[in-house]
Amino acid sequence: MHYRRMGRLGWQVSEVGYGMWGIAGGPGNFTGANYETAPRCLERAVELGCNFFDTAWVYGRGISEQMLGSLLRAHTGDRLYVATKIPPKNREWPPRPSDRLQDVFPADHIREFTMKSLENLGTDRIDLMQLHVWEDRWAHEEEWQRALGDLRAEGLIEGIGISVNRWEPDNCLRAIDTGLIDVIQVIYNIFDQAPEDRLFQVAAQKDIGLIARVPFDEGGLTGTLSHDTVFPAEDWRSTYFGPENLGPTVDRAERLRTVLPEGMALPEMALRFILHHPAVSTVIPGMRQLRNVEANLSVSDGRRMEAPLLQTLRAHRWDRSPTAWSQ
Repeated sequence: MHYRRMGRLGWQVSEVGYGMWGIAGGPGNFTGANYETAPRCLERAVELGCNFFDTAWVYGRGISEQMLGSLLRAHTGDRLYVATKIPPKNREWPPRPSDRLQDVFPADHIREFTMKSLENLGTDRIDLMQLHVWEDRWAHEEEWQRALGDLRAEGLIEGIGISVNRWEPDNCLRAIDTGLIDVIQVIYNIFDQAPEDRLFQVAAQKDIGLIARVPFDEGGLTGTLSHDTVFPAEDWRSTYFGPENLGPTVDRAERLRTVLPEGMALPEMALRFILHHPAVSTVIPGMRQLRNVEANLSVSDGRRMEAPLLQTLRAHRWDRSPTAWSQ
């Protein structure tokens, strides 16, 4: 496993981390969570050198955090970095145009869910606390700044981050300008290359850590979807991969197959594309099977994507705008 610096926080984190969305199930999540397999997956990740785990209160309404807490207690001698997220008070992903900061992240809500996460994790400090949605029009409001700043001053959290809304990578630049933000979590993959346009440059200049999430476009870049794929109605992907998105995603993934190097699977190419960029601190694929843990973490082998293939993948950029189904 290779490690990278998490911006000005200075942590050395595994360049392939563990994204825990989907591992605990629950409303608005993936179906098929297996509470027997999940702990083994987390344990195997640690064995292979993964030391960065990204979760959120909303992933199973605390269950994912509790799973991670059990892992921490089993590895008290290892330095494992924990990132979690405060849900929006109004449970809107992403915020609506009319939502005020007081509707989404009032100070008492920020503190309440920090304490909930600490309890679930069984720790006295959280390495990285993130706001789970964001609108940059809130950037200069003092309430969120004071609430998170107080938590840091009290030693309850160390780093402060924002998980940026889907397909809005620049919707955090004013927040970065406040000087309070240490880390930005953003969707970045072969399809979603827009963070390179501006965010990555700003992050490099200001020494901001970057977490690349959704490396496989919710499954679109795994090569496992077809035009006939149907998800259970309670599975979030049934909305994301509706009629407007499933067909185009499958077609684009099929075109990517034609440029795969011999012996390389599509998920490996997807991860290597992300890791080619030096601004990325870590990428956090979701992993619910041991074979996925082993395959994904094996990509951290020090080999970088060759320039001709990288250039070819530039042509597969897919710029999209947020919609009612994209969340």
